[in-house]
Amino acid sequence: MDRHIAFEDLHNFRDLGGYSTPDGRRRIRPGLLYRADSLGKLAEGTKDWDRFMSLGIGTVLDLRHPWEAEARGRVPEHPSLAYHNLSIEHRPYDQPSQSPDTAPGPYLSERYLEVAEDGTKEMAAALELIAESAASGTPLVFHCASGKDRTGQLAAMVLTLLGIDEPTVIEDFTLTELASPALLSDWRRRNEGRTPTWPFVGRAPAPVMRLFLTAMRERYRSIDSYVTDTLGLDAKALADSLRASLLEPAPTSWPPLTYRRATPADTTLLVRLRDTAALWQLARGIDQWKPGEKDEAHFRTRMREGEVWLAHTDGHLAGAWELWWDDPAAWGPRPPDAGYVHRLMTTPHTSPPATGRHMLKEAESRIKATGRPYARLDCLTSNPRLRAYYESAGYTVVGEQRAKDGGSGSPYAVTLLEKRL
Repeated sequence: MDRHIAFEDLHNFRDLGGYSTPDGRRRIRPGLLYRADSLGKLAEGTKDWDRFMSLGIGTVLDLRHPWEAEARGRVPEHPSLAYHNLSIEHRPYDQPSQSPDTAPGPYLSERYLEVAEDGTKEMAAALELIAESAASGTPLVFHCASGKDRTGQLAAMVLTLLGIDEPTVIEDFTLTELASPALLSDWRRRNEGRTPTWPFVGRAPAPVMRLFLTAMRERYRSIDSYVTDTLGLDAKALADSLRASLLEPAPTSWPPLTYRRATPADTTLLVRLRDTAALWQLARGIDQWKPGEKDEAHFRTRMREGEVWLAHTDGHLAGAWELWWDDPAAWGPRPPDAGYVHRLMTTPHTSPPATGRHMLKEAESRIKATGRPYARLDCLTSNPRLRAYYESAGYTVVGEQRAKDGGSGSPYAVTLLEKRL
């Protein structure tokens, strides 16, 4: 599931559904709570408007300043829509003009704290409206300009009250990174093609939300305490209401996985899946993949020189992997006795349990069908969690390559694992 819903002029419109509680028993209902960039870009009579109306949204929370809505437009008026302008930000600040050496984590987290301090009336009203809308079963969307900062703060509040764990709250914030190029392009178009001084315009790196949540604990003890003591709401009653309306039992059965070999038409999808998986890792402090490291040309090369496979369940993407027929960078010169599995990746939160293990078995069956007796793979030596995962799947550590050159220009150490088929 790609959380970004495709529009032509909206770039950061997302469904908050599908995130699971830590015990895995419940998840947020899809199709009830959305976050977005400015809905002022919508116009009646367009495909975007038809797409928006098809979601059945009944309430729009516009978190921008009134002057922003006046200057750049608001969602078109419609009998089915209740519109509320709740400007949670009281001290405007200019991100594009910041010095290039301004670190986004400390800078933005401090601005978010200002919003938490100033916008108490509006934040309380927003949370109450979300609870009321959820209780009625009416879909709601909240948005600001880019769908990143003010929207990200409110999303963090709601997700925390729903019992979603902090790494997932951080991950949800960072998914704006998938829309960053389009958001930056919009800024340039509005500003005569100029490039902003600050290179983090439209960006949402994980340290921003991580620092903000830490600062909220230090100042207010917890989000619950902030809601009760500072916003003047009953945090327990609010959380209970939100959970009763927005959470549903997690699925206990899943359609079987199906597999097909990827084609060049799938390269955009593969890049997005890989970048999404990278953001999942970074939100959990796993320093392995980075968004943007593998482009469409990479996947076309892997299709030409090996194979790339996709896994689906009930028509939805569940994961993918690469299958190489040699890997001299990690394993050196070898006879043609193995297939090499790379970039085993699943869709975060929405793939069926054990999807990675099932894809690994499918890759092994493909290797075995060629008559090669071994499946091989490698993982960063600094990632013992991943090593343990592969060992539990029957792989044995057979060595280490201390200076693998993966094409980035910075050699790194990897653990080599092998399985006899």
